[in-house]
Amino acid sequence: MEIQEHDIITRMNDKYMKMSKGHKAIAAYISDHYEQAVFMTAAKLGETVGVSESTVVRFASGLGYEGYPEFQDALEDWVKNKLNSVQKMGAKYGKSTQSEILNSVLNSDIEKIKDTIVNLDAAAFEAAVDIILEAKNIYLVGVRSCEPLADFLHFYLNMIRGGIILVKTTSVTEMFEQMIRIGGEDAIIGISFPRYSMRTLKAMEFANDRNAKVITITDSIHSPMNLYSSCNLLAKSDMVSIVDSLVAPLSVINALVVALCMKQPETVKNNLETLEEVWNNYQVYLNDEINFIDEEPMLNYPLMKLDE
Repeated sequence: MEIQEHDIITRMNDKYMKMSKGHKAIAAYISDHYEQAVFMTAAKLGETVGVSESTVVRFASGLGYEGYPEFQDALEDWVKNKLNSVQKMGAKYGKSTQSEILNSVLNSDIEKIKDTIVNLDAAAFEAAVDIILEAKNIYLVGVRSCEPLADFLHFYLNMIRGGIILVKTTSVTEMFEQMIRIGGEDAIIGISFPRYSMRTLKAMEFANDRNAKVITITDSIHSPMNLYSSCNLLAKSDMVSIVDSLVAPLSVINALVVALCMKQPETVKNNLETLEEVWNNYQVYLNDEINFIDEEPMLNYPLMKLDE
């Protein structure tokens, strides 16, 4: 990720680690609510966040702006640039056929996976596998477009081992409530790609303060997610249009799951056999998935069939 000197979000991310508690609160609010913050006066922003107007003004100055008006102009420019993503997509694909769009997007995803293969640190990957196996509890954090990645990882880690906690939240307060017991024997995996989530960053900061092991899945050595992580798994993820490309991060997560299975094959086998027994005993999949019997889909088999 190229560092942009005048990008307001990049400035906040770069300076976040050294900010005061009040300034961190302002940065977190702006990152997650920039659509509202762009219209707020310094007084209104301070009231919303719970700090003084002068703290907001000092926050703007700390980012290198001459005052709050210049800061607000920079935020407005950043928001406009984000809203112009649809126009950029139209310029890139407007005259393309559907087939050309398909090929372009798939080839772009292929390039991201190739880039990830070259740049992912094998030692960091090995360390992540060991941390996941050895930790007492694993906390998973991914918000917005990264939430499906956290859900996917949670599903498979839960089949491999216990103590997997998916942090589901819409606020920093709820997040801390779910992480209140995290400690030195635990680990956290934070997943975040541009636009980076300040909620995820604060979760990782909290875990680091509690001496937990911190793993991040992000896109670049310049990502703010690396501030509190001792194990960085980098996967390429650019904006193809207005949609985040999460193919490479998902491939890294798949690799983690496979590596973990290979480290503890007997445990995984026993867990899967237990699950299979539970599914059979409680008829879990009967009306949820299609099973093939004599090459015909089992679509209309009633519950009583299994009792005969």
